[in-house]
Amino acid sequence: MSFTLDRFDLDAFVAATLAEDLGEGGDITSAAVIPETARFRGAMDSRDAIVVAGLPIAEAFFRALDPEVEIEMRAADGDSVPAGTDLMRLTGRARAMLTAERSALNTIQHLSGIATMTRAYVDEIAGTGATLLDTRKTIPGLRALEKYATRMGGARNHRMGLWDAAMIKDNHVAVAGSVGEAVRRAVEAGIADVIVEVDRVDQIEPALEAGATHLLLDNMPPEMLRHAVKLIGDRAATEASGGVTLNSINEIAKTGVDFISVGRLTQSAPAADIGLDFAEID
Repeated sequence: MSFTLDRFDLDAFVAATLAEDLGEGGDITSAAVIPETARFRGAMDSRDAIVVAGLPIAEAFFRALDPEVEIEMRAADGDSVPAGTDLMRLTGRARAMLTAERSALNTIQHLSGIATMTRAYVDEIAGTGATLLDTRKTIPGLRALEKYATRMGGARNHRMGLWDAAMIKDNHVAVAGSVGEAVRRAVEAGIADVIVEVDRVDQIEPALEAGATHLLLDNMPPEMLRHAVKLIGDRAATEASGGVTLNSINEIAKTGVDFISVGRLTQSAPAADIGLDFAEID
């Protein structure tokens, strides 16, 4: 198994997650009820139609506790599968599999839930020319994984953090004194990518004249978005943001914006219904 993400340590994540669950006493239930030599065969399956994300991470939990576990992958991250699909099959030490089960399921349920919601939004804007973006509205410590899940659903990652692009918002503007002054300071600091949040049309020209490369058009209704996109032309990338829902995203995409960012992809996606059933091997 090989799974790597920038700014993510899989081994450390698995170890910390298992340590949180095991505490000081370990899995006292399995130790008391399951014979040490018992072996299980199991199948992880989707109970609903989902987009898969997190299978290699789930695998890592089982291998951490039973290096000799036999695992057969039946799907891959990014796959769209119907209800009832086997995602992986496992054979190994019963105690280890039961101990790893909850951590493995929690992870793949959360990430597949994000990927599934993301794919629904992507499908809604297919053919419009707009690209779906995620945001920094992620659970602390899980950003790399959650943004990986949005990619599996077909979105493109926005900023990974505060370090990879400037994003000037209303509080920055309030301190700097104006949109133009805030942008000017960012440009003078040598920042190549300067994203500016604007919620009024009259902020567009000052932002562009000062050197903004990307305008985030915040909470603008479709008609205002169309007007803003026309004013901006090809002078900067355009992004619609704020209050975007599955019902509204298609109309927003048709205004001509380059990007649409949706915080709920990582902030509010429900967990996918994925189960794991075991049977003892005679």
